[in-house]
Amino acid sequence: VGWRVCWAKAEEEDEQRHMAFLSHDISMLRLFETFLENTPQLTLLLYIILRTNKAELSQGLGLVTAFLCVSWRLLDYHQSLRSFVQDKYELSLGSSIIYFLWNLLLICPRILAVALFALLWPYGVAVHFPLVWLAMFLWVSLQGTDFMESPCPEQLYRAVVAVILYFSWFNVAQGRTLYRSIIYHSFILLDSSLLALAWLWGRAPSEEHSYLLLVLAAALPCYLLGLGLRVTYYKWLHPNVQVQKEGRYDEVDASGGEDGVEFRSFLEPDLVNRRMQYLAQTHLSLSQLAQQHFLNGAAALESAV
Repeated sequence: VGWRVCWAKAEEEDEQRHMAFLSHDISMLRLFETFLENTPQLTLLLYIILRTNKAELSQGLGLVTAFLCVSWRLLDYHQSLRSFVQDKYELSLGSSIIYFLWNLLLICPRILAVALFALLWPYGVAVHFPLVWLAMFLWVSLQGTDFMESPCPEQLYRAVVAVILYFSWFNVAQGRTLYRSIIYHSFILLDSSLLALAWLWGRAPSEEHSYLLLVLAAALPCYLLGLGLRVTYYKWLHPNVQVQKEGRYDEVDASGGEDGVEFRSFLEPDLVNRRMQYLAQTHLSLSQLAQQHFLNGAAALESAV
């Protein structure tokens, strides 16, 4: 579809709308792929390197690239959500860099802690992961999600989100995320610390892994720095700050405004991407006025269909 759009005439907008419709779903599927496949493979690769205590150049490059790709995928997903909302302020270069960095700094210690724990108790991960996954699944269920159109697929969606939450923050509910973020990061920090302490307690005193003590000592400052960058992003670099400085409102993130939020839509009713509307509504924290406008628009669209 993208290839056809490149060669299409400027006035032919149907293909462009179709491409935009597909691109939002593709961004979500890429995020699922990242945490269902790539991130577990990254943890396994780090485990193998630590287990053998040696790394080929290709393994080292693959490890660094994989960490960068996970953080990049989170940034790409966030940018896709923002582009789905009309007149939404896009992330600036500085905001994108900080968003990329704080995700990278939060994910690296988490994966390191899991790999270190697996280094001594490989089968312990088979117990740890289901327990944490179950806790995250229950947490997501308690928050209530409405992503799919029937109960069974909704449970599958919650199960996938629980896997993402095992490694990284992912917002699934409307409203302010401050308290949910504090609960989540406190839990992950405590869980990762316990995994690291378990490795320190069970490891044999040997020289071959002595460098890991320095790496582990740097993991906590790395995680705290990631949290600091996240606070910096939301306090000074979030697009909302830019809008408020100009005396305007970024309708999705602001606390109020004169006009409602307007989602990108299509001429054909069946090309309205309900999934991305829901994600943008929850992930970007719509104001009450914007939510009312969104619900009115959705009701009108349903009546038209």
